[in-house]
This record gives sequence, C-alpha cells and structure tokens, in this order.
Amino acid sequence: MRIAVLGVGLIGGSIALAARERLDEVEVAGFDPNEAALERARELGVLDRPAASVRDAVEGADACFLCAPVTALPELLAEALGAAGQHCVVTDVGSTKRMIVASTGDERFVGGHPVAGAETAGVANARADLFQGAPWYLTPGERSSGVLYERLHRLIVSLGARPLAIDAEAHDRLLAAVSHVPHVLANVLVSQAARALSQEREALPRVGPSFRDATRVAGANPRVWSGIYATNAEAIATEIDETVERLREVAGMLRDGRSEAIDAWNDEAREDRRRLLEAELEGGPVTELRVSVPNRPGIVAQVALALGRAGVNIADMALAPAPDMRSGAVTLWVSGDGAAARAEALIAELGFPVARAS
Repeated sequence: MRIAVLGVGLIGGSIALAARERLDEVEVAGFDPNEAALERARELGVLDRPAASVRDAVEGADACFLCAPVTALPELLAEALGAAGQHCVVTDVGSTKRMIVASTGDERFVGGHPVAGAETAGVANARADLFQGAPWYLTPGERSSGVLYERLHRLIVSLGARPLAIDAEAHDRLLAAVSHVPHVLANVLVSQAARALSQEREALPRVGPSFRDATRVAGANPRVWSGIYATNAEAIATEIDETVERLREVAGMLRDGRSEAIDAWNDEAREDRRRLLEAELEGGPVTELRVSVPNRPGIVAQVALALGRAGVNIADMALAPAPDMRSGAVTLWVSGDGAAARAEALIAELGFPVARAS
C-alpha cells in the first residue's frame, strides 16, 4: 500500500509513523509546503519518501491524508484530487467538516477527523500510538465510493483508531459542544481571572487544580483555532448562547438562595458526566451482520451514517459485489452490548435485508 501525507506536523507525522509501524509492505510519501518541517520529518525518519510537491506525494497512492489547517483544506483537496488516481481514497483530518464536504462531490473523498492530539505540535512530537483507541469520525458524502470508504475504514482501524460515521453538519454541531466551546470558555476564564486580578490589585492567589484543568487549552495554537472558529462559527455561537442561558439559570438560583435547586443541579451534572464517560468507554462483544444492498453510489455511506447516528460502533467491514454487479453484500462487525440488535433494526428500517452470521 502507498500512503500520501500532505502536511507533516503532529497529526500527519503520527499517521506516517503508525502506518509504517502497523502495516506490512507500506510506503509513506509526505509533502509539506514548510521546507523546514519536511526536512525535520526526513531527519527523524518519519517518511519513507519526502516528496517535492503534492503531485509527487500523491502519485500512485492508495490513500491520501490532508493534514492542514481547516481553512487551507478545500484548496489542498482540489489539488490532491487533481493529482490522485481514480482508485485513491482522499481524506482529511480537519476539526470541522461541513465546509470541506460541501466543497466537492468527488466519489474519492471521505471527510475525516481523528479526535486525538497533544499539548505539543510539530512532527518532532509525532507518535505511532497517538490514535490508539481514539475515535476517528468519518463524514462520507452522498456520492462517496463504498469501496474506497471500506478501504479507509480498514486503514484507520489498522492505525489503532475507532472509526465512526457521522453526518458533516451533525459532526460540527457535536464538536462545537464538546470541543470548540470548551476552548472558548477556557479563553474567557483566563481573561476574566486576569482582569479580576488587575482590578483588585492583589497578589496572585494560588491557582487551584480546577482552574488549571478548566483553562488547560486556553490560547491554543491560533493557526489552527482561528480557522476552526471561522469555519464552525454558527454552531459555536449557538452553543455559546445556550451556555449563557444555562449560566443565567445558575446565577438566578444562587441569587435567590435556592439551595435545594443548586444541589439538584450539581447532582445532575455529576450523573451526566458519569453517563458520558460510560458511553465513551462502551465496548463489549463483536457481532457479524450481513447486509444485502443494491449496488449504487452512497449505499455504504447511508448504512454507516445510520449506525453512527445511533452510536453503533462498526469495528470492521467488508464488501462483496454480486457477479452481475447489480447488488452486493456488506458484512459488518459491530461492537457493544445491544449493538447488534440496534443495528439490525436500523438496517431493516432502511429497507435492506440483514442477518446475523451463524
């Protein structure tokens, strides 16, 4: 397998290292417009082949990963698709998906977002285990090739991650809530604390662990986060509005001295956090399902997105077209307690025959 990595920072470098460590007979070519970054990747042995251009990196590739700031992705995607062969799956690692998915209808493109990172940036901090056990969202378009989606899914599993299909707009709304707004709040909290310190003209108090934890991501890499804020502005603004309303409710309870309501609010938050953590750690047995589908564009994406919306984890998949190429079989391995029953019901609702393997 040949893999192209366009952008060899922390994420691109980690993809290259994971592929070289976990895959047999793989060649990883990489390109970065920053010559110093590319040279550093060469010095560290991250790549099999440093490339002189996007076209040089993508030539002959089976899979291409676009690892650039989100505002640069649409232009890079167009260049990569222009250089890639007809059987090369092209994906990205951007934290927002709606804009890039809307920018192309090419069947070779499947949007992606690994939910993995580190406090440090740059290829020198790349790690082969960065994606181990991490969610990796996939946002296929209506015309994304099922064969190429399967290839990308298997490749991401090989890198150690857990792929999950999700609609691009749903992805951006979800990430606004669990990632983007927390960054906004961290920025607000540190600025508010600094302003209070200035106004009170007092010595800096000892900062407790709760403040440190809540503001750990404040002032994150502006090259990355300015683009995220810009490309997901509406979803983030909506979440901020809802957060403000909830904060006003808490302020009202505090001013009114409603101690029972405050206790209930705090208990509810503890229970919500417990449920969120349990959902994140869901595992369980793997069940094999066989689905009969017509052979038309978007079928695999339709099934994957339906299961992804319901929180069903597809551990692996395989495609097998019928001899007449009019239909085919999709074999899915789903994991988690009760996942198989949910998957069977959802697939049946889509109108496709489904059966458990004996």
